[in-house]
Amino acid sequence: MRTVRDESGDVYLLLKRSDESSLVRDPRSGEETYLDNDRLELADDDAVLETAALAVPSAVRQVLTAVPNERALGLLVALDDRGPLPVRELLDATDLCESDLHGLLAEFRAAGLLEERRVAGERGYATTDAAADALASLTRSRDASGGQDDAP
Repeated sequence: MRTVRDESGDVYLLLKRSDESSLVRDPRSGEETYLDNDRLELADDDAVLETAALAVPSAVRQVLTAVPNERALGLLVALDDRGPLPVRELLDATDLCESDLHGLLAEFRAAGLLEERRVAGERGYATTDAAADALASLTRSRDASGGQDDAP
């Protein structure tokens, strides 16, 4: 699989190439179409996997690339469900040490998933709209599968 661009700069995944045209897939919509080869140029090979990842909505990609493990995901979900929450409450409600909690909060802020808020006069955090949208999308995916998960 290769990545190609058309004359307007749109990126596609190259599925099949013949002498005159190529079958390409729009990674965002999944739509497949034939385009004339003279309208296409090969893009950097390293970008093929990043291009394929465009099939996942941007906000969901933000969460997937920022969350290192299930504990971190649980923190993000809890903040989305119950937030905004003050830091003191997060420390009391989780099994994270202060250093780990602050590290995750900093990573999530840097990724655009959390924003700092004042909660009852204390410093706290709330999920951003992007994080809330992504988590809602992931929850809908779980609900669509009949609520099945891999919990014991």
